[in-house]
Formats: sequence, C-alpha cells, structure tokens
Amino acid sequence: MEVYTVTVATGESEYSGTNNYIFVTLVGEKGESERTLLDNPGMDFCRGAVDEYKVTSPRPLGSLLLVRLEKQRYWVEDNWFCRYVTVEPPGGDKVVFPCYRWLTGDIKVDLRAGTAKTQRDDALAQLLAHRRTELQDRQKIYRWVTWAPGIPRCIDAKTEADLPQDARFENEKRSDFEHSLHYALLELSLKKFAILFGKSWSDLDDFKRIFWKLKSPIAEYCMEHWKEDWFFGYQCLNGSNPRMIQRCKKLPENFPVTSDMVQSSMAPGTNLDQELKEGTVFLLDYAILDGVPTNTIKGKPQYIAAPLCLLYQHPDDGLMPIAIQLGQTPGLDTPIFLPKDPPLAWLLAKIWVRHAEFQVFQVLSHLLRTHLVVEVFCVATLRQLPAVHPIYKTVCSSGDEVVSTGGEGLLILAQREYKVLTYRSLQPYNDFADRGVSRLPNYFYREHSLMLWEAIHSFVSGMVSLYYQSDHDVQGDVELQAWIREIFDWCAWVPNTPCTMRQPPPTDKNAATMEMVMASLPDVSQSCLQMAITWHLGRAQPDAIPLGHYTEEHFTEAPAVALINGFRAELEKIEAHILSQNERLELQYLFLLPSRIENSITI
Repeated sequence: MEVYTVTVATGESEYSGTNNYIFVTLVGEKGESERTLLDNPGMDFCRGAVDEYKVTSPRPLGSLLLVRLEKQRYWVEDNWFCRYVTVEPPGGDKVVFPCYRWLTGDIKVDLRAGTAKTQRDDALAQLLAHRRTELQDRQKIYRWVTWAPGIPRCIDAKTEADLPQDARFENEKRSDFEHSLHYALLELSLKKFAILFGKSWSDLDDFKRIFWKLKSPIAEYCMEHWKEDWFFGYQCLNGSNPRMIQRCKKLPENFPVTSDMVQSSMAPGTNLDQELKEGTVFLLDYAILDGVPTNTIKGKPQYIAAPLCLLYQHPDDGLMPIAIQLGQTPGLDTPIFLPKDPPLAWLLAKIWVRHAEFQVFQVLSHLLRTHLVVEVFCVATLRQLPAVHPIYKTVCSSGDEVVSTGGEGLLILAQREYKVLTYRSLQPYNDFADRGVSRLPNYFYREHSLMLWEAIHSFVSGMVSLYYQSDHDVQGDVELQAWIREIFDWCAWVPNTPCTMRQPPPTDKNAATMEMVMASLPDVSQSCLQMAITWHLGRAQPDAIPLGHYTEEHFTEAPAVALINGFRAELEKIEAHILSQNERLELQYLFLLPSRIENSITI
C-alpha cells in the first residue's frame, strides 16, 4: 500500500471556507489512487487553512499527472475557494498543483502540476485530452457578445451576478467599493443640502464649499493654481490624460493662428514660424468630439466643444497655452482666444479645453483603452489558453447623469476612437515618437512609463523565452494562435476639469462675464457627483496588489520564479528613482510609482 501526503490550502478571503464534502483522487501514469474523503477531526477547509491528509493507493502511481478534487453538498450549498494542493509521494519530492478558483455546486475539477507547459510539451493522450476539455468547458462559461457595433467585443454578462464566481469581485473588495461610494455620496449630499440652503452658486470660490474631506494634495494644488497658464501646460504633460499633446510642425488649415496673434507669448528674438521649425510648438486637437451628440440632464441640454489649442515650450516659463479655438470650423462665431484677451474670456476658453479633456479621458483613455481593450485579452485568455499554459500563467499573474456625452455620445465617441486604434499606439515608445514629444522637458509621465515599459517588456520577454526558442515554436502553438485570433486584427477640482457644460461655447471674446462662467460650469448636483465619483475611483484600494507581487503562485519552476524576483527587484529600483526625483519637485508626480500600480485594472 502506497501512502501519499496531501495538503490542501483554502483561500484567505471572506467566505472562502466550506463545510461541504471534499474528495480527492490522485491520477498518475500507472493508475489512480482511491477516491478519498478529506476529513480530519475538527473543522476542515476553514478560511486560510492548510490541511494535511493521507491518501492511499494499492500500487505506485508513477509520475503524477492530475489531482482530481470533488465538492459535494452537505446540508446547504457552500462554495469553496481552493488555493493549491501539494502531493508528496513516498520517497519523492513534493509536487504543487495550483488551483486558485472557486468550486461551486457539486463539481469535479482536475488540476495540473504547476510547471508551465505548451501543447507540444504534452505527449500523453490523457493530458492532451485534459487541455481540450478544460478549454471546451471555459468556452461555454466565458462567451463573447457584441455590445454595440464598432467597439471591442466583451463578455456576455449584463451584471456582475451573471459572471462566473472566479470573475467577480472578492467579497471584501465589493463591500469596500460599495461602502466608499455610499460614504462619498452621503458626504456630498450633506454639502449639497448646506449649499442650497445657504449662499447661492454664484462664483468660483463656491466650489470650495464642497471641497471638504474628499480631497488630496494634488486636488488642493489644482484648486490653488488651476487658473494659471503654466499649470494648464503642466497638465497636458502630467495630468489625468497626458496622451493628447503632439508636436505641431505646421498649423492646421482650420486653425488660422497668425504670428502676430501670439507674438506677445513668444520669447524675445523669436516668432511662431521659427518655433514651429525648432519643434517647440505643440497642439491639442479634439476633433474626435466634433458633432458628438450631447446629453440632456434634468430636461436641460448640455454642451460640448471640439477645441484646438496651441502650446509653446517657452525657455523660461515652460509649456504654455498661446491660442485656443473652441470649434473645428473657423469663423466669426469661432474666435481664437489668446492670453492677452480679457482674463475671463481666456479662462473660459481654457475651461472648455479642460472639459473636452474630461470627455476624452473618461471615455477613450479610461473606458475604451483601459477596460474594453484589456477585457478582450482577458476573455480570450480564459477561452483559448489552459491553466497550464505559460502565457495563461503570465496574464493571470498580473455615468449618464453627470457628463456632457450621454449614452449615445459615449458610444459614438468610442466607435470613432476604435476605428483608428492600433496596436502600435498602445506601445509607449511608438506613441511618444509618433506624437513628436520624445524630447519635451518635464514630461514625467513619459519618463516613468518608459521605465516601467522596459521592466515589464524585459520580464515578459524573459518568461516567453523560457518556453519558446524560436518564432517557429510560437507559430506552431495552436492554442496561442487561437488566442491571438480572438484578440485583434486630474478631475476632483471641478472647475479645472468640468464633467459637463450647461451653456454653449462663447462666440464673443469681449462678452465673457463671471455669470457666463458660472452658468456654463456644472451645477451643485453635478459638481457633487463628479467629486464623489472622482474621489471614489481614484482612491487607493485597501486590497490592492502592487505590480510585480503575486498572491497566486501559478509558476513553480525555478527559472520562472527567478524572473519574477528579478522583475520585482527592477521595480524597486524604479521606485527609488522616482522617489528621489520627486524630492526636488514642488508638485510631486507619483502616479507611476510601481507600488501604486495594481496588477489588475478592475476599477
């Protein structure tokens, strides 16, 4: 009689344990063990527990191929999250079988050992059959659906409850997410109540009255400096959406800025034509917003503009806005605003640019490029790569009442961007080069993102090289090719980045008044909601797992573990560099600290 020592680790999150029956069967090259009920004296499979059992077999099993777990209901259904199983054969080395999944209902799950294997590495018919069955089962669970034409496909689920248990928020994360949102909305509801029964919403300082607890050092800095031109330019480089700015070699035909218009913004001894040649003139072009349908909030139409903004890298003052046009078609009703115009006119023009920035950031950079595009990779991974595949292991280790673009406008905006979205534009080096901003000074977003890209690229390349020795190996991996085929062909201070505008863009530079500014900006309710959502989505998550840290140990082989450790060490160097650099900065840029970047983008 052969006796195997088996340990079973239960998940550490809330409700991971179970009181249901758990059985195990060991499957080897030479046969199977007895189907064994795992039952020690006392409580088994408690949250965070690692329980040990003895499993017998009438004869040696040979090399272990699979661990079969079965869960059967006891009195009531009680889901169970299993982290891993280890098996120590008589006189042999311990083998780890990663699981990291929920077992729901009466279910049987076969686990592979932790060593990553491509399909060509599996010769046994039993293991090849296991790969096929695992993918067939997953493809029934994770189904594609086209939400709307012209945007990426997504998983077929209308609510979180429609998702498989493994794809949902953990209970602690869901509870914290809901609690923090309720807290923010409650606090701002109290502020709204106090404002409505106090002084009217009449000037910019009134926004400070909703700026109580839901703030940060960055948001407070915005509140103090948002009117200043240098800060406007700074946000183009290091703000919430630092991807819009591009070098301007030649003025667009629909943006008739003359040299005389902006001469007062130039450094002594130069002019616009000369600076265009020198590469110190830059452009923000929001043409993608032109003609996008606008929202109606509480029966009142909202407004949107498609501005053009010219910026100049001044040798003394830094990146400064020098001309703004609030539409794509020049004319008498679309004047070009300049820094020398009446202060309120220039301020209102900048607000309109920042408002356009909010729409592009939230819909395109955040929703489309972060969530919708990455969801394609995630669903394709679950559908086409078995858990033992090295790429699967690498991947797994890692509002309509407030914005100007309502549901229809959001969709049209996303469709426009998706038409021109390329894989090249997702690669930082190419993106910066194509926009002509590789040498712009004080572009901390560029500097830090390239450091992170290098570290991630080196790590992933090293991991891929462990399992693929040539392009031929990649081309011959039918699972990987199926995966590829499924994939492709700063907002809390409201006046700085308003979520909506309640009046149309100004057509007369000399008619701007404070009343016009206040009538254009979001009202009390919209401002409170924008602040609540911005704080809620931007805050640090209590259960966040930093980049390079893995709570689930899918890789067990030494070379892969060494690469993970090397990746983590490189991230620590980047962290130290960024912290050292920020010691001399009045306004710190810490958004790309590795310790602040999550392995997941669920929020």
